[in-house]
Amino acid sequence: MTPEAFDKACLALPGATLSIQWGDNHVFKVADKMFAVRAAAGDSFSFKASDVAFEVLTESGRAKPAPYLARARWVWFADMAAEDDAEMADWLATAHALVAAKLTRKARAALGIS
Repeated sequence: MTPEAFDKACLALPGATLSIQWGDNHVFKVADKMFAVRAAAGDSFSFKASDVAFEVLTESGRAKPAPYLARARWVWFADMAAEDDAEMADWLATAHALVAAKLTRKARAALGIS
């Protein structure tokens, strides 16, 4: 996956926004809550994972627990180019859904999320 494809997949999700933080990192949010981060320099990225995906990805060695966010079940990948576009888009959609599910019903409705 390319950085541009990563950004496009994130921004295609309902209510998703891009914020440039911590230098030039691309932080993707839904209602001001992060669901994915792409490093501006290099090919690393992180996202919120389900409990099962976190265990599978970290135990298999495909990903590492994300620094500072591992307790919240975030995973970190060092090389974006090695990942499949369709699989990445699914993971990002799941990350978005996990974060959006914690929003109030009113907030989800305002963003067009059912």
